[in-house]
Amino acid sequence: MTLLSILIPVYNFDIESLVTKLTLQLQDISYDYEIIILDDASTDTSIKIKNERLGVLKNCRYVTNNTNLGRTSSRQKLANLAQYQYLLFLDADVLPKYDDFIARFSINSQLADMIFGGVEYLDKSYSKDNSLRWKYGKNREQKNQIIRQKSPYLSIISMCFLIKKNVFLNVNTYHENLYGLDVFFSYQLEKLDVTIVHIDNPIFHTGLEENTKFLAKSKEAMETLHNLVSLKKIPDNYRPIQKASNVLMKYKLSLIYIRAMETFEKMVLKNLNSQNPSLFLFDLYRLYHYHKCFNK
Repeated sequence: MTLLSILIPVYNFDIESLVTKLTLQLQDISYDYEIIILDDASTDTSIKIKNERLGVLKNCRYVTNNTNLGRTSSRQKLANLAQYQYLLFLDADVLPKYDDFIARFSINSQLADMIFGGVEYLDKSYSKDNSLRWKYGKNREQKNQIIRQKSPYLSIISMCFLIKKNVFLNVNTYHENLYGLDVFFSYQLEKLDVTIVHIDNPIFHTGLEENTKFLAKSKEAMETLHNLVSLKKIPDNYRPIQKASNVLMKYKLSLIYIRAMETFEKMVLKNLNSQNPSLFLFDLYRLYHYHKCFNK
């Protein structure tokens, strides 16, 4: 018998629209399911109260963390709370594209360990304040299933994915409260030879960070990437940005690159906060901060 646990970690975000859409679709499925909402110690009381009311819906449960654990540890807690064999993880700031979103996973006939449906970005979400996050998502994360299947592990963006419970618990083994751990998750999937099927079933990512916040989180992601390499949790050439860094070190260009970026950093940041930011400059900016970690 197929059984589904839908797991939603949330922090200071109104998920009424998401849960309402899910419950409408779940009326038509033929297997048992549950929805578990885990509030990660939200500080916005009004949103927290609103989300808590969703716990009265059919097969829906609302639980809270006493302290903020972060997304990775919250997912681990949700997986342990789940009573069913298939786990559908959804970030709070996403919405299904299709009205048959749940049915498209074809859980009753699914043999893969994990299914990923993709992510898309709405043009109406674009503004000058979030132009970098929107452009990065639109050009780097939004890919059709054919392109994603060519690099099945590195194409995973963990805003929404379906996975077998036992597989997730074997993969999700690093629980630090850090931004940028998707790379570790992808590497673990590949290392354990998890079977992945990419399908056409995207979610819309609606909660786009403002440029300044996204730049700060990108710097944090580069520090996380460096820490993962230092701890030997991922290879030093797993992502393209690591390979570029290795080339700089190989040809002893590290300090030259860092000094050059320091000279032009203000100009680069001005562009990245503009109406039409350059993703090429964004790549150089991230490489700069990743490379600086090796020269501290």
